[in-house]
Amino acid sequence: MTGWTRRRVLGAGAAGLLVPSLVHARPRRRSRLVLLGTKGGPTPNRFRAPASNLLVVDGEPYVIDAPDGVASRLVQAGIDLARLRNLFVTHNHSDHNAGLGALLILAWGSGLQDQVDLYGPAPLRRLVAAQLAANAYDIQVRRAEEGRPPLAPLVRVHEISAGPAMARNGVRVRCALADHLTVPNYAYRFDTPDRSFVFSGDTRPSEALIALARGADVLVHEVMLPSALGGIVDRNAPRVIDHILRSHTTTEELGRVAAAAGVRTLVLSHLVPAFPSITDDMWLEGARRHFSGEIIVGRDMMEL
Repeated sequence: MTGWTRRRVLGAGAAGLLVPSLVHARPRRRSRLVLLGTKGGPTPNRFRAPASNLLVVDGEPYVIDAPDGVASRLVQAGIDLARLRNLFVTHNHSDHNAGLGALLILAWGSGLQDQVDLYGPAPLRRLVAAQLAANAYDIQVRRAEEGRPPLAPLVRVHEISAGPAMARNGVRVRCALADHLTVPNYAYRFDTPDRSFVFSGDTRPSEALIALARGADVLVHEVMLPSALGGIVDRNAPRVIDHILRSHTTTEELGRVAAAAGVRTLVLSHLVPAFPSITDDMWLEGARRHFSGEIIVGRDMMEL
């Protein structure tokens, strides 16, 4: 696939120094993570796509969050939409679920025939039903003219609470209720045959998330840079800065979270604000004060 890889981020030049036989001898990972988008907030941005993630384990795709445009990002990552089986929504803000209905419709239009399990907090079941109802005309016409199966029976919604969420094909998923002000947000932990991954969704520093992430190989966590928030202007939302400050995690706080959880690699995503003028060093500075492990500033379509 095209896009950023971990090797490119950490130094593509070194790859040319590796002995080919050693490269081939390296065991192939059974899991791969693709950062489909890394921007925080609902407004479109030409520099980054809204934050969402793809985890592939033994060829099986798991999608975490479904913002606008997620279907196209999945195709760019080499995923056949007809093979989608597992979708996870951290919380019901538009920058995390605005593309969910479109993803289901487009997967169905791509040949989806098997059940899709969708996990997330209430009122996810009502939201999915409304999105399917909004597309009822298209579904009806395509069923009549193209012979497609009904879509609604293929979508099974699980409204979750803290604890085990799923266990299947060697992958175990647990979730914990984080702290996103008034909106229930669930962080997810995926324990796979070779690595463990935690996805924060949107949250302030959370003891429940720290407990969930303890000892994980990779923590993908949202982050904000308070010194850059003054560049956010939204006349329709006069309290938006206050909301951001009360709902998200600063770079320094995130370093403390990663250290307390004892994770191996911290990936910064859902960047707030996602201004291109903010350098990687600016994102890293605060986190590095408190966390000595590997830190990666996420980029769209980066693979780890």
